[in-house]
Amino acid sequence: MASSLLLVSHKLCPYVQRAVISLTEKEVAFERVDVDLSNKPDWFKALSPLGKTPVLKVDTSAIFESAVILEYLEETQPKPLHPKDPLKRAEHRAAIEFGSTILSDIWGFYAAPAEATFEAKRQLLAERFAWIEARLDGGPWFDGARFSLVDAVFGPVFRYFDVFDAIDDFGVLAQKPKVVSWRSKLAARASVRGAVSADYNQLLLDFLIARKSHLSRMIETKGIRSLGANRGA
Repeated sequence: MASSLLLVSHKLCPYVQRAVISLTEKEVAFERVDVDLSNKPDWFKALSPLGKTPVLKVDTSAIFESAVILEYLEETQPKPLHPKDPLKRAEHRAAIEFGSTILSDIWGFYAAPAEATFEAKRQLLAERFAWIEARLDGGPWFDGARFSLVDAVFGPVFRYFDVFDAIDDFGVLAQKPKVVSWRSKLAARASVRGAVSADYNQLLLDFLIARKSHLSRMIETKGIRSLGANRGA
């Protein structure tokens, strides 16, 4: 008998999106429930000792941390997304960790309080994606023809840029044609498109405005208050 899977989510969490993409690619049935991380319910605190999403509830057991959830799904569900070769698999796991580092850098970019810090983070992101540009072999996916967990991790990374690009041209992905092509392929993938709600772009914009950061002030100066629906939903 198949286990009952409940994914505890937050609408903007990129780490949740990884799990949704993996479950969708594997064609695994699951339920999803969103929580308000600014007002965490007691039942969620009991499941997530770190107070973060995602949490995957498997019957009566709870798994937290997205990397652990992804590995659990690889071990228990059909249609593996990791390569079979141990060395390739290790390389992919390293790329996933690199993707997590980029997410941390993105946080530093949009949360930077002053222009100097903002610019340093912008340059760092450009350097991160330069490494990816050199690593990609022309695709369509991270490692050629087969969609993998690395692709599941970078779909949510690129989704931030759908909103960033509506604010200004920050040049992070400039002169990186393989990265741009990969981003486009991921944006068109059904599992990536369906990992967020149709109002994701507006929710993210509202969140960025509320940060009161350098980027927030840029948004306010340009008078940007609304965006179209998420192109992927």
